[in-house]
Amino acid sequence: MWSSFLGVVVLSSVVSACTPSVTTASGTHAPVTICSGALIFADDFEEFDLEKWQHENTLAGGGNWEFQYYNNNRTNSFTHSGRLFIRPSLTSDQFGDSFLTSGHLDIEGGAPADRCTNPQWYGCQRTGSPSNILNPIKSARIRTVNSFSFRYGRVEVRAKMPAGDWLWPAIWLMPAYNTYGTWPASGEIDLLESRGNRNLINNGVHIGTQEASSTLHYGPYPALNGWERAHWVRRKTSGYDRDFHRYQLEWTPDFLRFSIDDVELGRVTPGNGGFWEYGGFNSNPNIHNPWRYGTKMAPFDQKFYIIINLAVGGTNGFFPDGIYNPVPKPWSNNSPTAATDFWNGRSGWLPTWNLNQNDGQDASLQVDYVRVFAL
Repeated sequence: MWSSFLGVVVLSSVVSACTPSVTTASGTHAPVTICSGALIFADDFEEFDLEKWQHENTLAGGGNWEFQYYNNNRTNSFTHSGRLFIRPSLTSDQFGDSFLTSGHLDIEGGAPADRCTNPQWYGCQRTGSPSNILNPIKSARIRTVNSFSFRYGRVEVRAKMPAGDWLWPAIWLMPAYNTYGTWPASGEIDLLESRGNRNLINNGVHIGTQEASSTLHYGPYPALNGWERAHWVRRKTSGYDRDFHRYQLEWTPDFLRFSIDDVELGRVTPGNGGFWEYGGFNSNPNIHNPWRYGTKMAPFDQKFYIIINLAVGGTNGFFPDGIYNPVPKPWSNNSPTAATDFWNGRSGWLPTWNLNQNDGQDASLQVDYVRVFAL
């Protein structure tokens, strides 16, 4: 009888110890009960858990005409020694050089995991020609779109950036349901972006591996995106490719704060006018505020999922024209043959990737862990 009473006391103590959190989550790997301060999603990459991470399978180039083909292949995404590696490779290694200029890729597979994930921008089928070659690089983009989405919390990712000309690593979050409409109306949270060039200089400033940035994208239409008011950069002379760093996000019903190694990089605390006023969109009376019935944090008051990827190049200006690199940038952002120009310049950039050394780890985005805590 006494032992039964003690059991009831202990059980009630455990139950009462759970303080409810404002954090919410959904997906196959989301907890049923969320307690304040609890670890609600984690991966230490002791194995490659494809129930947690779903691969993108597309030629679409991220909407920026990037030069990579995202696929599910252990050449490009794998775990080893408790780390995730996202490693670039050459498409010609698999198909041969001539395939780029004359081959046909149809990446729509029959198995659920092999379906093309983005048909936009010729993302599921492409045919190469001498002027418009097939995507010359293979890489990976993984996401928790089915397994875990959350609203509000603390995120920490310990990662090491890749080194290699024109590599574009990113760790970011996208909305699970596009509650406020298509991009960027429902928002985008870029925890981290960097560039792989070790000696890339723009107006006297190193913007390659020495730079890490965090950004929010939000706006009623793609042409109206307030990212420039929510973009922060930190520079490190030795480069973010030399060691692991902790990239952090604190996301609450009042603010979003980005940090690197516990040092704040930037934050947004919108007023009662929310991101509509914060972005300066309220000056145009002819455009409706898509967030007018949301909270002041809208569109960042809905669930987002996590994405990790390694892109290459592109024509959206992330790699500006006119910048200095020891081997000049081989393509122009307004060139109709940008991918071909990039590939034709491979004698300049390919040696910087060191793919034949140590399994290409220098050019790989390496992630030690991903952790999400409830508020």
